[in-house]
Amino acid sequence: MSNHRHFIIHKPYGYLSQFIYELKRKKKLLGELYNFPKGTMAIGRLDEDSEGLLLLTTDGKMSEIVRSKKVDKEYYVQVDGIITQDAIDKMKKGVEIGFNGTKYITKPCESFIVTNIPNFGARGKKIRDERHGPTSWASITVNEGKFRQVRKMTAAVGFPTLRLIRVRIGNVHLNDLQAGEVVEVESFF
Repeated sequence: MSNHRHFIIHKPYGYLSQFIYELKRKKKLLGELYNFPKGTMAIGRLDEDSEGLLLLTTDGKMSEIVRSKKVDKEYYVQVDGIITQDAIDKMKKGVEIGFNGTKYITKPCESFIVTNIPNFGARGKKIRDERHGPTSWASITVNEGKFRQVRKMTAAVGFPTLRLIRVRIGNVHLNDLQAGEVVEVESFF
């Protein structure tokens, strides 16, 4: 029996995936959403402007397992324009993105056009309205995590990301968790 604790959270837009921020500008942190126990850490990160499933734990070994390339991470992305099957196919094969000042080819991944968009609720900051042109959604599942990789992938195929929501890590799903909601679980796997 482990004394470690595990949490599933729907990270809202505008929050950092951390508990401490030492720069001068005020930022929203995860500790404002729930009274997490001392030693809780986020497993991986979501950018401040990204939303969705985030796992937290007091177990460093669990963190290593989840961050490994063996565990898929699925994202739903709202993109600028109506994404094409050709763009999806290019992402599936791997596209060239910039990473740490060098070019990098992403590993093959799963991707498809999403026609039945779940009700994620309104984002904390409005994206834009229909006057700026159409948008569409795609699913991208990766098992690597380069800096802002999914956003760079959609931009590389001509469809910049407007909204990014992680919906799955391994077999843990966002399901109906609302933004800011936290659930404690026995284990992730």
